[in-house]
Amino acid sequence: MTDVTVILNAIDAGDPHAASQLLPLVYDELRKLAAAKMAGENPNHTLSATALVHEAYLRLVGDQNFENRGHFFAAAAEAMRRILIDRARQRSALKHGGGRQRVPLGDLAQALQTSDGLLAVDEALERLGQVDAGKAELVKLRFFGGLTMPEAAAALGVSLATAERWWTFAKAWLFAELSNSE
Repeated sequence: MTDVTVILNAIDAGDPHAASQLLPLVYDELRKLAAAKMAGENPNHTLSATALVHEAYLRLVGDQNFENRGHFFAAAAEAMRRILIDRARQRSALKHGGGRQRVPLGDLAQALQTSDGLLAVDEALERLGQVDAGKAELVKLRFFGGLTMPEAAAALGVSLATAERWWTFAKAWLFAELSNSE
């Protein structure tokens, strides 16, 4: 068991000091994930990678129980995704100069660099989740969590070969969805 898993188990057991030990262990890794996500954002974006980590961490600590390190980082990736989606929605709201128009989205990574693209990917990801939740979760872990394929496979509890097949399918499905929405 990793130190993170031990601390997560202590938090679940009600240890009042365990939560304060968790952030120093995971902060650097969460900061790297957040920095990777923020690199594609508009340079004038008001949310920093540090603020994203802190906001995600605040959403994570509370009544949630985590089985292990992989589960924690999967939840962190989901929290960061939701924060970025919420920010993109705020920026695109009519009172914030909305009136979005669809833009050509040839590449998912390129799509994630704009608010409109991020919202289009999120909508397509929601539809994929209705078709196959596992494949949608894999996309979230890879794009929003910054996990490598082996890390994402481990977090999902599937073999690397299965994760790679899911990845191939999910990319093709999302590309088709995004192409149809243009």
